[in-house]
Formats: sequence, structure tokens, C-alpha cells
Amino acid sequence: MYTLVTGFYKYLTQKDEYNILILGLDNAGKTTFLEKAKATFTKNYRGMNPNKITTTVGLNIGEINIEGVTLSFWDLGGQQELQALWDKYYEETHGLIYVVDSHDRDRMNESKEIFDQMIINDHLKGIPLLMLANKQDLPDCMGVREVKPVFQDSGPAIGRRDCLIMPVSALTGEGVDEGIKWLVDSVIRNSHVRPPKQKDEL
Repeated sequence: MYTLVTGFYKYLTQKDEYNILILGLDNAGKTTFLEKAKATFTKNYRGMNPNKITTTVGLNIGEINIEGVTLSFWDLGGQQELQALWDKYYEETHGLIYVVDSHDRDRMNESKEIFDQMIINDHLKGIPLLMLANKQDLPDCMGVREVKPVFQDSGPAIGRRDCLIMPVSALTGEGVDEGIKWLVDSVIRNSHVRPPKQKDEL
């Protein structure tokens, strides 16, 4: 009887958990975005001072509970030597966030090349993609209308998956709420592509 009750309680308190990869070149603002997302959706979360966030070497992990599900974020370092490790995470991810530094025009083509190498991986087929044109708070940044054409010929590799490109400022929080909510809806809608994990609530 105890086992039955325990099992039923566990069933009632389970949450679906989705793994979200945050990718992009170094200094694109991936960690700042993750910190702002955690602060936006986690009550009383203080987090890191944005001005003290340094380049990620390896991996940052974060978690958000929203709309009855858990999003587990893997923020991977974007330096060239670390990009070779990205594909180790593809098989378990349910959603992709690709962050573009819209203020760094000199590296836009490099960002596009890395994106193209990533998006063709078979393990990412059908996985929802949120592309963020970050640093919209800075003067002379590229808007979505400028960023989109750079990635235009990546269309066939992106395919018919759920995909959104939007302007954000990870520093000010502009667009963070909207982007995360879109991602939640998309990973739930595409759970037939990659079913969620089960996480027990405490």
C-alpha cells in the first residue's frame, strides 16, 4: 500500500523537464541572457552582477520553472576550441537558443559559419530554434532586418522546425520574457520529436 501511495504521489508531483542549449560565439552575451532569464522567472533570484560576468570556459548550468515545466539550460563556451564540444550535448537537447552579437558586425559572418556547422547535425533535426539578435541596447547595432539576411541561406538546414529570430538585450531584459515563453510553448508542442525527461518536485 505504501508503495502504491508513494508511486501515486510521485506521479502527481512530476514535472516535464526540457534541456535547452545556449550557443553562440564568445562574448555574444549567452551567460548574461541566462542570468537575466533566471532573474525574470525565479522569485528573489539575485544572481551575478552583469558587469562582472566573464567569458564562459566550459559550461554554465541554470534552471527555470515556468508554466508547469522545468527548463534546464546548458550555456556552453563559444571560444573556437570549445565549439568542438557542443555536439556532445545535441542528442539530449529539446530546444536551441543561438545568440548573435548584433553589435559586432566584424564577426557576424563567423557567427553564421558556426551556426551552419551546428544546425546540420542530425541530432538537432526538428529541434525548436530561438535566434537572438542580442545587445539591442547598444548604438549602431544590427536590427533583425539586418541580421536575418545574413542567415537567409541557412533556411534549408533550419527546415520546417519551429524557429523565431527576435531582438533582445540580455543586459536590460528587453525580449527575454517573450523569448523564453515562446521557447516553452515550442518545446512542449514538439515533445513528439524528443520527449521530455521527468523530474520530481520537492
